Amino acid sequence: MTDIALLPSIAIIVATAARNAIGAAGSIPFRISGDMKRFREVTMGRPIIMGRRTFESLPSGALPGRHNIVVSHRADYHPDGATVAPSLSEAIAIAAAGHPDEIMIIGGGEIYSQALGSTSRIYLTEVDADYPDADTFFPELDMAAWAVEEVSEPMTDPKSGLGYRFITLRRRRAPRG
Repeated sequence: MTDIALLPSIAIIVATAARNAIGAAGSIPFRISGDMKRFREVTMGRPIIMGRRTFESLPSGALPGRHNIVVSHRADYHPDGATVAPSLSEAIAIAAAGHPDEIMIIGGGEIYSQALGSTSRIYLTEVDADYPDADTFFPELDMAAWAVEEVSEPMTDPKSGLGYRFITLRRRRAPRG
């Protein structure tokens, strides 16, 4: 019997714009250096789980310093530097086998939707922008289920001029699993 206390927690890391927009035409509609730095810091050394399209959108392939796990139903899919799992539950099992403290879900929209019910923490970057062409969205959160752990001061990306802030949310009650 597995001791539930020994299982790693599952966290989501995501940057959203207005209407919970996270993607447009297969890529992230914004590039914010502070957000990318936070992403690296939070995910480094931890297993990261993503969908196939998210993996294929990474500019240089597998992210170094992290066990990249890609959820894909395609049996012939074998990307360099990544482990493939046919379902999110199998991806989580693969990630948990390495005994991490936290498993990171990094996208995309469908994977976020599937993982949300099992997630205990969300590392959110709120971007102050609207992307009318967005075609991928983060699911709506029931904020009664989440407590704000940390909120940064508003910041502005020097290159893009976009405003943003970091918010860390912790689930108020145990996630369903």
